[in-house]
Amino acid sequence: MAVRAIRGATQLEADEREHLLERTAELVRAVLEANDLESDDLISILFTVTPDLHSEFPAVAGRQIGLTDVPLMCMQEIDVPHALPRVVRMMLHADTPRSRDKVQHVYLHGAVALRPDLTGAQ
Repeated sequence: MAVRAIRGATQLEADEREHLLERTAELVRAVLEANDLESDDLISILFTVTPDLHSEFPAVAGRQIGLTDVPLMCMQEIDVPHALPRVVRMMLHADTPRSRDKVQHVYLHGAVALRPDLTGAQ
């Protein structure tokens, strides 16, 4: 087993609490599924949001889907003028037998533009 960092991001249509929680939960579930991970495999998750998102903490979505014993932390991205708006990013740390090249990073909705090399959206 190795500790791996797995990236993901999603873009919101608007800064609305329920929308943020839905999109964040979708992202977390997608990363877990893509990498065959269970809650017991998780070490921690770091969430960031762009400065235009402030309706809720993304970690609330993690708690709502059952990650009650996983350390979760929220932070704000730096305010870069040309950055993609309304983005929730995450870095999940997990114990996994997967090699680094087999880890699946997940980018959803408009966030696919952040890493087209990882999403096949080139």
